[in-house]
Amino acid sequence: MILPSSMPASLRFLCKQPHLILGLILVAVCYWAIESAEAQAQTPPDPSTEAERIEEVSGLNSAAAPLGFAPVPAMPVLTVSGAPNGQKDYSVTLQVLLLMTALSFIPAMLMTMTSFTRIIIVFSILRQALGLQQSPSNQILIGLSLFLTFFIMSPILEKIYDEAYLPYAHEQIDAREALARAQDPMRAFMIAQTRESDLALFFRIAKREPVANTQEIPFSILMPAFLTSELKTAFQIGFIIFIPFLVIDIVVASILMAMGMMMLSPLIISLPFKIMLFVLVDGWALIIGTLAASFGV
Repeated sequence: MILPSSMPASLRFLCKQPHLILGLILVAVCYWAIESAEAQAQTPPDPSTEAERIEEVSGLNSAAAPLGFAPVPAMPVLTVSGAPNGQKDYSVTLQVLLLMTALSFIPAMLMTMTSFTRIIIVFSILRQALGLQQSPSNQILIGLSLFLTFFIMSPILEKIYDEAYLPYAHEQIDAREALARAQDPMRAFMIAQTRESDLALFFRIAKREPVANTQEIPFSILMPAFLTSELKTAFQIGFIIFIPFLVIDIVVASILMAMGMMMLSPLIISLPFKIMLFVLVDGWALIIGTLAASFGV
């Protein structure tokens, strides 16, 4: 675009920057809209105009009523009723709201209250022992761990379904009683997998006296103790898995060094042998079977 030389320098600069002009226009429009809104908010409403507007709205509502647009009473969000034993029972609307809120804690519950932690750590150590970086991928390992977790936890879930959910669905017990019944199978499973030393550790950290009955152990102490025991068990299983693959790496490295091939990485040579050994002994079946049997459910 050729501009006349007689045009001032400032105008020449603006003509060469169209996006700057558009920005200034947008700023001016926004400033005008804000000023108009503030002026309208500061101006008191006219009583006569307000009365006319209310009459028009009332006329519209009365005209719409015969057409089936009558106002519908709102559903109460919270309804509290007294139970015969003196406790409070809440409405179904609030219970659904609490249930939807509790769904956000499912990932944390999956990692801290089930067999998922032990399984995923063992699979990760197995992949490192084989020398594979991205195969199987993280998605495959997590999917396999999830399905194996559901398989191992199925007896506990069935017991929760029969003893807690079904009576609650048939309105034989309230939500509080159903939650208490659902805790018992999970508590029994977690205590069976938790070491006494880990429980004593968290009782000592919390400065609380150990309880005589396992049913009295609070979940605030049981969950971290269970997770710590799962980490220990997973690393123990991973150490046993690592040994045969480590032996193969040592043998291959010794042979390469004896042949003078010190510049050749032993991992490249040992990887096919480790995969072949793992396939010949049916490694996936052995590891999955060992993991499932280690929980004793």
